[in-house]
Order: sequence, then structure tokens, then C-alpha cells
Amino acid sequence: MLRHGPPSAVRAALLAARERTLRLAEDYRAALGSAPRLPCAEELNPPLWELGHVAWFQEWWIDRNPQRARGPRADPALARGPSLLPASDGWYDSSRVAHGTRWELPLPAAAGTLEYLERTLARTLELLGELPPDAGDDALYFFRLATLHEQMHAEAAVYMGQGAGIPLREDAQPASGGGARAELAVAAQRFVVGSGAGGFAFDNELGTHEVELAPCAIDDRPVTWAAFLPFVEAGGYEDAQWWTPAGRAWLARLPQRVPAGLRRAPGGWEQMRQGRWQALCEQQPAVHLGAHEADAWCRWAGRRLPSEAEWECAALTQPGFRWGQVWEWTASVFAPYPGFVPHPYRDYSQPWFGTRRVLRGASVATAPALAHARYRNFFEPHRRDILAGFRSARTADGSTASAV
Repeated sequence: MLRHGPPSAVRAALLAARERTLRLAEDYRAALGSAPRLPCAEELNPPLWELGHVAWFQEWWIDRNPQRARGPRADPALARGPSLLPASDGWYDSSRVAHGTRWELPLPAAAGTLEYLERTLARTLELLGELPPDAGDDALYFFRLATLHEQMHAEAAVYMGQGAGIPLREDAQPASGGGARAELAVAAQRFVVGSGAGGFAFDNELGTHEVELAPCAIDDRPVTWAAFLPFVEAGGYEDAQWWTPAGRAWLARLPQRVPAGLRRAPGGWEQMRQGRWQALCEQQPAVHLGAHEADAWCRWAGRRLPSEAEWECAALTQPGFRWGQVWEWTASVFAPYPGFVPHPYRDYSQPWFGTRRVLRGASVATAPALAHARYRNFFEPHRRDILAGFRSARTADGSTASAV
């Protein structure tokens, strides 16, 4: 509903996002105290910085944006009026505040940060309420963007909390796979990739175009631990033949050559959940895997990762295609579609073309408002902190033989 819904649907999505943000913030404070801190690391942000950034982003693109009614045609370089929180531009603008400096900023304490969140949301809802019930996509663009941005940070709070061993009321555990994997046959075809006109779309989704797809067979669901662990137990992390040159370079820096968050125990494999080791459910999708690990398993199993076009085609044309438990690595490097035009939030897509790998689908921590078959997620291939796994594919003649 958020991508195409009226102002009332956008309001409901904004409120749902904020309720989730505040619930996660409470969990962090319960675990870490009133001034929660996490160690400085590439994949982390200070918890209070995350909250302030969410409020700042919403204020910057809505209340302080003189051209918010123009939607994706707004000029991002226009001067802004003052913030409700003086000095916020020097703290929370992720485009200008270097990542490593965020731990040393004189940020407001929890009470001041929560007040900033409350005041910016009140102003956002006031401005949204001034729109007519039939407001168009341009008028709603930044309200939708701010909602989805907040939900992205909520998901980041979930996986950061998992990595830090913080007990969360939101337990992002994928559901069991439910039976053996099967293959879905995708016929050779010309398939239209990308989001069309109408409703909300991120800039990197736009530019619909046809791609020529050869026939292939693709898993009906992501690879489970039951399928992945035999690779580990067979010495797959030690055998260079399964790894790309980039994967081997990554392995050389890996302290322990096992999947992230797993350990061998006398009774079998265990997984870190909610701050403690628990027995691993091998029927769940394998998660917290990087693209290098996904690539290596596929070579070992005589498979390959699907391209993002193959994934999108299967998701939209194959009724048995199951997705939404883990983000899924694809073989595709993140690149612009033909005719790409950046939206006002210039740092969302364009700076990362060519340096990230595309993931498709959604995880159990992804908000329904964000999960979409044409959504393009993207991360560096070494990232294992995110809730990512993969499914495999093979070039095929259209047969439905059982998958490996």
C-alpha cells in the first residue's frame, strides 16, 4: 500500500515505522543503558546517532525541503531553513559526517534525541495532513522515502543488535524451509526488468528494459543450513578451488573459517541468538553469509548464483517461488539501468555503482512496506552481518529435475 497508497496509507506506514524504531531503541537501552554505545566498526553506527539520523533525514527532506511537492524532480541543492535541533546538520548528515567520527560527536542524550524524533514526526504528519486525499505521487514522494528510510534503519538495528548479542523483542529468525528444495524451470524469454511509472520507486529501479534470458532452473527457496553445512564439514573453507580470487583474499583475512555466528559443539552446530548460543535449526535458510561464501558453495555444488534478472523473473512468474526469509545474493554487480537519472537523495544509489553486489527479496526483519519483488538491495560482497543468504540456479533446458 505504501508505494501506491493515498496519504492515509502513508500516515499509517509512518506511524508503524516510528513505533518499531522506538521499540528497538527501548531494547537497546535495556541492554546497554541510557547512553547505549557499540564499538566503532565498519558495519555499525552509534545507536543514538542512528536515531538522530532518522529524525534528521525526515526533517531534511520534508519540512526543510522547499521543493518537496516536486518529488523526484526536486532540486537537492537548494538552501534549507533551520532545523528544529540546532547543529543537527553537523551531526546527522551521513553524506558529510564521516563514519569513523560519529562515535565522538557531542550528540544529545537519549531524552533529547527522542524529543527530536517526536517533534520532527509531528511536523511531518502535520504537512502530510495538509495534502488532499487524492494527492499524487510527486506530493507523496518524500513522505514515502522517509518512511522506507526509517524502516531500513530499523532493520539495521535488528542485525546490529544480533551481532552485538542484544536481546530484542523482535527475533529475526527465518522460518524452517519446510521440505526439500525443488527446482523451478524458467523458460527462455525476453523479460521486462525494473519498475514502471506510477507509485513510488527508488531511482535504481527505474528504467524498464527488456533482457534476454536463457532457459534456467532456479531453486524454489533459499539454501538451508542442511544443504550448506556439508560444504563446511567437507573442508570447503580450506579448499581454494571453490573460491574466486576475491573470495580467497577475503578468506585470508577471516579469523575463523566457519559461517558467521555459528560454532561446532559436542551436540552439533550452534547459533548465536538473542545473546546466547542455541541449537541450530538446520531446516532454516542459511543466513549471515557473504557473497563470497554463496559463490563458493555454488561451485562446490555444481550450481551458480542467479542473476538479478533471473531472480526477478522467477519471483514474478513462478507461483512456487518462495522469498522473504533472507536477503539473497545474486551474481549481478550493482549497476544503473539504461537511462538512469539520480533522484534528489544523490547518495542513495549512484556512489555505489560498480562496488556492491545486488541482493534481492527481503529478510524476516524487512518491513512489508519495503519488501518488493523489484527492489534492489546492495552491499559489499564481504558483508556477513546482514540477514543475507542465497538460492542457487543452473543453466537448463527447461527440465524440472530435483535440485542438488
